Parts: sequence; structure tokens; C-alpha cells
Amino acid sequence: MSEHDANEWYEFNKETIEALIADGSDVSQAHQIEHHLASSDFDALEKAAVDAFKAGFEVTDAEELVLDDGGTVFCFDAVVEKKLDVDVFNADADKLIAIADKHKVYYDGWGTYFIGEGALERDEVGQIDYDDDY
Repeated sequence: MSEHDANEWYEFNKETIEALIADGSDVSQAHQIEHHLASSDFDALEKAAVDAFKAGFEVTDAEELVLDDGGTVFCFDAVVEKKLDVDVFNADADKLIAIADKHKVYYDGWGTYFIGEGALERDEVGQIDYDDDY
């Protein structure tokens, strides 16, 4: 049995896509989707990355993160461009959950960028000034 609950991810997919659409994200355009996988075992994560690549995802380089408790975790993103279609997202989640279960790594969902009027360009995201004066 999977330690990942696909039904919870299906609900997450549905709610997140509905929120993006309600906020006005352009559904006619493909969105860059970044699925997140993590593990404290680098070798297992590397094997998961190979399988994600074979499944059609672009795979980012693994990053090492130090947790609040001093532990270390490694993570990578499995990236794909897709239109906002819940059935397609559920199928991708199924693929990545199976990969995560196979290699005993953690599937941590996905994120994307808003596309539409008023959206920041990707190169502007890191340049936001959070000044308290406004």
C-alpha cells in the first residue's frame, strides 16, 4: 500500500486548479508545473529522478537543504508544461506517487506560476521589494 494518499492529491489538484482559474490565470496557455520530491537518502532520490525523467519530466539538479532540527534532506523538481486540466494533473500525480513509493522518497505536491494580466515575469519574481512603506 502506498504511503501517499492519491485521493488527497486529487483534491489538492482540483482545489489549486480551481483557485488559479478563479484568480484569472490564463487557462489557454500551458503552465510550468514543478512537482517536488524529497528524501534524506540521496541515492534513492537520484533513482527517483532517473525514473521521473524516463516518465517524461524534466528533472532539476538535486538540492541539499538543512532542516530546522539540523537534519538534511535532498530534493528535486520534476518539471513539465501542461494546461490546467485536473485529469492530466491526477495522471501525473499517479506517475510520480508510484515513483516515490518505488524508491521510498516523499512526493510533496506541485507548484506553478500565475499566468495572466498582472502576473510577474519569472525573472521579476526574485526582485519584489517588500518595503513596509506602502
